[in-house]
Amino acid sequence: MVNIIVEELRQPPVARLRVEMVERKGTGHPDTICDAIMEEVSVALCRAYMEAFGRILHHNADKAMLVAGRTRPRPGGGTVVEPMRFIFGDRATTEYRGKRIDVAAIAESAARKWVRDNLRHVDPDRHLVFQNEIKSGSAELTGIFERPVICANDTSAAVGYAPYTDTERLVIATERLLNSPEFKRRFPEAGEDVKVMGYRCDRLLSLTIAMAFVDRHVPDLPAYFNRKEEIRQAVLDDLAGREHSLSDINVEINTLDDRQRGEEGVYLTVLGTSAESGDCGQVGRGNKVNGVIALNRPMSMEAAAGKNPVSHVGKIYSLLAMQIADDIYRQVPGIAEVNIRLGSRIGQPVDRPAIVSAQLTLQDGMSLAEAEPRVAQIIRTGLQGTAEFSARLARGDFPVW
Repeated sequence: MVNIIVEELRQPPVARLRVEMVERKGTGHPDTICDAIMEEVSVALCRAYMEAFGRILHHNADKAMLVAGRTRPRPGGGTVVEPMRFIFGDRATTEYRGKRIDVAAIAESAARKWVRDNLRHVDPDRHLVFQNEIKSGSAELTGIFERPVICANDTSAAVGYAPYTDTERLVIATERLLNSPEFKRRFPEAGEDVKVMGYRCDRLLSLTIAMAFVDRHVPDLPAYFNRKEEIRQAVLDDLAGREHSLSDINVEINTLDDRQRGEEGVYLTVLGTSAESGDCGQVGRGNKVNGVIALNRPMSMEAAAGKNPVSHVGKIYSLLAMQIADDIYRQVPGIAEVNIRLGSRIGQPVDRPAIVSAQLTLQDGMSLAEAEPRVAQIIRTGLQGTAEFSARLARGDFPVW
């Protein structure tokens, strides 16, 4: 029997608070690159283990660092002086029942493919050096995978919530617009390293966008500032066509720019990412599994990317809590907002958390007594589907950034 606690929160939902802050780090941000690559490594390892042994073996590939390289950007096209370095870390099963798995080759292949598919100007053969530090796992944690019932590999907790606010939706939509193939065809100088910060005060939303410009597509500084303004207007036009309850939206791009400083006063890059020269990256410092860093929301410190999808509750519960919260919001009328917390105990079955907390913000006319039975049933149903949910995680069906 799972210990499910359902309670009412007597506070306004986030959308009604006067101030809301939401951030999203885009595809080419160094932290996102780390999250995305290590998740691809986990999916690739799951596939290799299944093909070789018919089961997923122990791995936690959730430690990685992208070390910045060195470039000399300039209008019309600069040069790469020193490549970036990507360091793979943590643990994975390298041998099982006398058969070896080339974890390093799998990890590097997955990384190269992701870079080619997502970073237009980064050549993984020339602009990246890969360093493998993934080692074999501990016997105790590896042994969890030998048990007939898979158990939690950690005592941990994760949280999910629903629904998205307008601010969260629009921050996500803005980054996805800027990194869409259609937008890149229209504005080839727009690099993949995008960060969108949204500040909402009452019904006014201010979006501050940091976006790396690719120097080979910028012939001179006047062209840089002209295209920046065109991009800003394109964002405003897109947001104007989206449904929301805000009264006004302001958009600013690359607010550090200084015309008086010439080439040194603008955000130019050679490869479209600050990792080429200015900024390092690390797993777990980017977006949460629902795509944003929402400062008004409950958050856990778990880094889901790269963790194994079978026993690592830090990953499974982070995404499952989001799904359960969304199911509750959609299926139970009268709920304005819901937070779901799942807490595990190491060694206990993954589908039987030590405790589940459901915190409901109810609309007028809805009582906790009326909502509680339906909420508890949705939670039980979600937990019963944990095995299939984990299988989908292993296939990479759910984004984690």
